[in-house]
Order: sequence, then C-alpha cells, then structure tokens
Amino acid sequence: MSVCEVCGNDYEMAFEVHAAGAVHVFDSLECAAQRMAPICENCECRILGHGVQSADGRFFCCAHCARVQGHVELVDHA
Repeated sequence: MSVCEVCGNDYEMAFEVHAAGAVHVFDSLECAAQRMAPICENCECRILGHGVQSADGRFFCCAHCARVQGHVELVDHA
C-alpha cells in the first residue's frame, strides 16, 4: 500500500501524480488538489478550473480577482 503525502492515510488504492519531474502519492482527489492546485492571490481559493495567470506569474481564479490586484489586461475565457 501507499501513504498519501497530504493526510498520511495508508491506502491500497492510492495513486501517483507525475508533475514537473516529481512523483506525488495521494489517496483522494481532494488531497491531490490540496497539494497541487494553485491558490488565487486575491481571494485565496484553490484554483481547480482554468483560472488566469499574469505575465509576472501570479495566479488568479478569475479575471475579477486579477483586476482587483491591478492586472486589468487579464480576461476570463469561456
């Protein structure tokens, strides 16, 4: 069995996520999102959808949050 790196659960159905040259082990999508998903730099929610990224590498959940932080050039894509 494998141990989830977020909650420590030793689970027979744990899975691996390979990203940026690293291997992560999780027991649920919730734990994977907690560790892997970026956080909006305005409202601090986890970005589970597309989100937007500024030219300086900052992540936001939506264009509204980006505008609040001064990035008026960013728009949502539907």
